Amino acid sequence: MKCSFCGRTIPQGTGKIYVKKDGKLLYFCSSKCEKNMLKLKRKPQKYKWTASYKRVSK
Repeated sequence: MKCSFCGRTIPQGTGKIYVKKDGKLLYFCSSKCEKNMLKLKRKPQKYKWTASYKRVSK
């Protein structure tokens, strides 16, 4: 399973699952990723430490 924000793989038995009202599942490896996506409403493509930034910048 991969984190919905940073793209890292989440070891089994760790992380959080967030269920949106429309039924979509979001997986988070840390509270840092969860806060950035849900509370601060940030886009992962703008942050160097995420895998999606590395894909966009190539």
